Amino acid sequence: MPASLSVQDEILQLKRDRRAILLAHHYQEAEIQDLADCVGDSLELARRAREFDGDVIAFCGVWFMAETAKVLNPGRIVVVPDREASCSLVESCPVEPIRAYRQRHPDHVIVSYINTSVEVKAESDILCTSRNAVQVVNSIPPEKHILFLPDRNLGNYVQRMTGRKNMSIWQGTCVVHATFAARRLAAARMEHPNALVAAHPECPPEVLEQADFVGSTTAIIKYCVETKGDEFIVMTESGVAHSLKRLAPEKRFYFLPNDNCNCSECPYMKRNTLEKLRDCLQNLEPRVEVSEDLMRRALVPLERMLAIQ
Repeated sequence: MPASLSVQDEILQLKRDRRAILLAHHYQEAEIQDLADCVGDSLELARRAREFDGDVIAFCGVWFMAETAKVLNPGRIVVVPDREASCSLVESCPVEPIRAYRQRHPDHVIVSYINTSVEVKAESDILCTSRNAVQVVNSIPPEKHILFLPDRNLGNYVQRMTGRKNMSIWQGTCVVHATFAARRLAAARMEHPNALVAAHPECPPEVLEQADFVGSTTAIIKYCVETKGDEFIVMTESGVAHSLKRLAPEKRFYFLPNDNCNCSECPYMKRNTLEKLRDCLQNLEPRVEVSEDLMRRALVPLERMLAIQ
């Protein structure tokens, strides 16, 4: 590469040379989002991953998302900027107890949030995202017992919305959303009395009770942009601010700190940088490698999810 090129220019040149597509989650840094071919939530990116004609997918998100892209694109190279970009939900749900549960309860239906490892996905009957979790659970016969994993707040929200009684919920949580405190939200509403509250269903129930709208990352953005109102308190990762400010520059958006730090950032998502993105396109590493058997088994519940509109 010529020494005069910026990192952004290097990435774009490598993208052309590699016939690559750049996918970025809303929680990525703004400079990465600006280079991406598609910015979206887990469901959007999963669908986009199988709709292009190139050779390489550079997935700017966390590892489980790149695994999903690989399952949908077994013949393509999938790389990530940082192999250590994990997820607290993935780490809360190892595959061994899920396999044991399957052996004890072969007639139960395992519904796995997309925030799980490819190994857990392969043990599942159907996947879901925060956007379609209610529809997925409603698609299962009511007499069937469900194990919903791994996010307990999303599981509790889905159970409340569906009225499902025979449903066990794994006790994992998101390191960002689960630590948003209702007291901080109440204080923010006092400070901004005209603001509407949009919250992600991974937030605790006492936060969701105060929300004017509950939905996935993309649904939150759509709500804030299209709803009449000038001020919004946004209860999700603050990376969505970039899309919100671009789509509705005249509005004001407030992001609350959580109880773990004075921020609302995912430490895993923020491991990715422009320099790491350039290097992964240059070296085609770190590369997602999944066995054929695992991809075959994980594809079944993934396709079932994608078939639900």
